[in-house]
Amino acid sequence: MKNKIRYYRHINGQMTQQQLAEKVQVTRQTIIAIEKGSFNPSVKLALKIAAVLGAPIEDIFQLEEDEQPETNGGKT
Repeated sequence: MKNKIRYYRHINGQMTQQQLAEKVQVTRQTIIAIEKGSFNPSVKLALKIAAVLGAPIEDIFQLEEDEQPETNGGKT
């Protein structure tokens, strides 16, 4: 999963990883891992991050090409 956390931290007054971690109640190491793409946050954590950064969740987190869901042509 790709993310733009670093970008949104930057445009939010140079917010540090530690500051973001404290606001969403995780460790700085968790934020580092999410930014690197080595850890995918839970939906709850992703929503908290988006709220703190003031951006829609879909602007911050994107699935990579190989993670895209397959479509079934509109059939269920």
